[in-house]
Amino acid sequence: MEIVPHHDALQAEVNSLIIGIQAGEFAIPITLDEQPDLFDIEGFYRKGKGDFWVATDSGRVIGTVALRDIGNAQGALRKMFVHRDYRGSQHGVAQALLNRLLEESRKRGFREIFLGTTEKFRAAHRFYEKNGFELVTPEQLPAAFPRMIQDTKYYRLPLI
Repeated sequence: MEIVPHHDALQAEVNSLIIGIQAGEFAIPITLDEQPDLFDIEGFYRKGKGDFWVATDSGRVIGTVALRDIGNAQGALRKMFVHRDYRGSQHGVAQALLNRLLEESRKRGFREIFLGTTEKFRAAHRFYEKNGFELVTPEQLPAAFPRMIQDTKYYRLPLI
């Protein structure tokens, strides 16, 4: 497994992985067209100190994670997805993606990371909590946090 910065040649596989998990695996009513951030990785994620990383295995996309700079030394963790065949601690893909995001976040001066997720991603809730994220109410989110209509649970991780 390798974690690399996103590049355009991977975009079709990134889209397929994300939609396959959201709509196919978890029946979340969302389409690719309803996620304009995926059509503008540079402008949406790499603006400011943000970024987008992709986990690959022999060149095949198996996971994604993105960091959006929302100002005030705060970041939003977005697009954390791992192919079903690569989930679990035995593979370590999710942990490696999160570690990369947190390492880069600290280097880039972020003080805290926020994320939103859906009720359906219960394993993700356990994963985030195991990694020190604390549940917060929508009212505790920064005004600049990019909320998705599908999100029902929110987390915060202080980095300092």
